[in-house]
Amino acid sequence: MAVTSDLSQTTRTLSLLEEFILMLLNEETGYFHQVHGWELNCAVIGAVLAELSLLSRIDSDLESLLLVDDTETGNPALDPILKEIAAEPVQHNTQYWIERLALQAETIIDLTLERLVELEILNHHDGDFWTLAPINRHANRHGNFQDDTAGQYIKSRISEFIFNATIPYPRDIIIICLVNTCDVFRFIFEIDDEAEERIKFICRMDLIGRSISDAVKNTISSPMLRRSALNKQIPRVSLSRMLLSPHMRTGNIPALMGELTNKYGPVFEIRPPFKKPMIFLAGPETNRWVHRHGRMHLRARDYFAEFEKVYGASGVLPSLDGADHFRLRKSLSMAYSRGRLAGQLDQVFQYARNHMAGWKVGDIYSATHMCRLMINEQLSPLFISVESQDLFNDLMTYKERALSTHIVNALPKFMLKTPGMKRRAKAIDVLLERVQSVHTPAQRAGRSRNLADDLLSLHASDPQLMPESNLRFVLSAALIASVYLGDAFSFTVYAMASQPELYERIRREADALFENGDPVGDDFTLEATDVTQRCIMECLRMYPIVPLSMRDVMNSFVIEGYELPVGARLSIAMTASHYMEDVFPDPYRFDIDRYLPSRAEHRGPGYAPYGLGTHTCLGSRWLDLQLAVNLLMIAHYFTLKVSPENYQLGFSPLPSMKPNKKLKFLIAEQRRELPV
Repeated sequence: MAVTSDLSQTTRTLSLLEEFILMLLNEETGYFHQVHGWELNCAVIGAVLAELSLLSRIDSDLESLLLVDDTETGNPALDPILKEIAAEPVQHNTQYWIERLALQAETIIDLTLERLVELEILNHHDGDFWTLAPINRHANRHGNFQDDTAGQYIKSRISEFIFNATIPYPRDIIIICLVNTCDVFRFIFEIDDEAEERIKFICRMDLIGRSISDAVKNTISSPMLRRSALNKQIPRVSLSRMLLSPHMRTGNIPALMGELTNKYGPVFEIRPPFKKPMIFLAGPETNRWVHRHGRMHLRARDYFAEFEKVYGASGVLPSLDGADHFRLRKSLSMAYSRGRLAGQLDQVFQYARNHMAGWKVGDIYSATHMCRLMINEQLSPLFISVESQDLFNDLMTYKERALSTHIVNALPKFMLKTPGMKRRAKAIDVLLERVQSVHTPAQRAGRSRNLADDLLSLHASDPQLMPESNLRFVLSAALIASVYLGDAFSFTVYAMASQPELYERIRREADALFENGDPVGDDFTLEATDVTQRCIMECLRMYPIVPLSMRDVMNSFVIEGYELPVGARLSIAMTASHYMEDVFPDPYRFDIDRYLPSRAEHRGPGYAPYGLGTHTCLGSRWLDLQLAVNLLMIAHYFTLKVSPENYQLGFSPLPSMKPNKKLKFLIAEQRRELPV
């Protein structure tokens, strides 16, 4: 199949493996159709072997697989497999090679998806979601061109063979055999008895296709390869060991989790007094597994349900899984995108300066409160077009109490129903009334689109996905983002203010950016903000705001030799690896050079400040830009110092990570006047 991208105007024939991956892609979920990991691995290796056979590198039949030519193909997904086959002195059959190579399938899938993204056939989204790029030009089997997405073209071509009795080419026979082996045709087409018989007939038409698909089926049916036969006993953490840890005293949860992982391994259990046992997954390999396979085995809705009910909501983004979660992420992705923030930087500068105008040299501010209010001064008008500083403390206090009660389970439920909490809960309705009063068609005419516009439009167009009952949560949650982003900001300001040399390097970048007036979004390149960005990355490593996430097991699985049963509640300590020596050498040292290309210690599953898998933070790139802009503005206009001077960083870990109340910032110097 010839594919011509409208952007690159290049033409290339897709491999059988790439077409097979496109056939399996389910745009409703952003991932593959319902194929279990082991089955998918076997089928992918089958597709690789089939492609090597079509390229005359190997030959296979029902009994054996033979090497014909060990010349490299130039395809990085195929050549390592060819090399391994060529290095084997003994001849084996196809099933042997599928069993032996199945564990390499994930790397092959990654390479294939990356290639399809490079060709602009797929778009990649945070959380490892993929969608088909809008339009490409395809040459059909008769040499005529048509406009369609690549996936739609391939499925249309395959449907001709199944429903119209068109004679398929050998590569199409193999694709049909492999897709049928994965049992996903019923999700792609409406398959009746006649179509099912036609598929069976096609699968018998080609000897190579039969040999490979039969080998895949036989490998899939082998239970010993799908599940470990020797499940290990989950180690139990000694409470005395945990309580005596210095990280427990300072509240540094990621460091505590890293210490426990080093001692007890990637899966361990803590049994708090009078509470249910808590199972933890930690370390880079469990991160990798959760990121890739968590969507098949874990769900979020159970632990989040009681928190939703506090706001009268059900099925909001953090609690959804599967297709609905992906649909909602796609609908809101633009609202949280870096591009939208970059287009509104003039407003960000204005709101930030308005806030800093109240700072006086000699003033001392609580770090978390100062940073939260500075961020909320910007996010409230940017997200929902209203001022909310007067409501912010009530909204923040109520939300943190709700989290401590229903997520962390650190407080009894009646603590959310005290007179003070009931009074603070009323701030949610006040905020909602403000938002709705300014989001009429007349009020919003000619204005830049914001998050509230997107939410209200989604409610109007798809009231099942975004019901009115959820608006109370999602519109107030826009301000709750100020808490998380503000706390991340307080850590970055602390890092800068406590290290004068770093402060000066960030200041040089700031002065260069603002030298000729306010910069625009395109000016915030990696080169122009190199030190600032690496400082932020190191802060997110050492001081992640959300160090743990909770999930419930919906399909049992084995990880690192430990079996996790249905119904188990897991705490995924994705940031434990931030404090593991083999992932980040000298992990307790603040070192922004970790992120230089020569070291790139963050490349891999060990760096996970934004979460993992399908629930990776949707606004991560917005957060990066807003943190950088605010840090650079402070460096440009002010000198801040840590107060007291001898302060040693401590943490308030619940319900999320933030500096403890002892941290304050002194406004030591105003370097230049703020523009009016």
